[in-house]
Amino acid sequence: MTMAIELARFAVHEDAGSQLIAERTTMIKALHKRFPACLAAFLTKEDDGSWLDVVLWRSRDEAEEAAREIESVPECAAWFRHIAASGGLRHVEVVHAWSADADGGSSSAETRGRGY
Repeated sequence: MTMAIELARFAVHEDAGSQLIAERTTMIKALHKRFPACLAAFLTKEDDGSWLDVVLWRSRDEAEEAAREIESVPECAAWFRHIAASGGLRHVEVVHAWSADADGGSSSAETRGRGY
């Protein structure tokens, strides 16, 4: 199974950034509870003030399923109220991965046996 990354670019309503961040943990916990294939999530802010949500999924199919059903999670639907405009959502497959935490910082996905 090949992991996937979800990239969601968006803008938030004026002065909503602090609320977006404050509600993030609750939203992500609910997302993970409903969709356990969600492995990690990183909320980033770009130099132009827009936001990019980067979510790691166990597979592309599971990421796409979650994208279709995300509004069924009340905490996610509530978090989305801060979004003023979407800059698009896309999924990309992970073809190679490396983590400093894995095997003392010297292991790639292939050597950890993940089968990419």
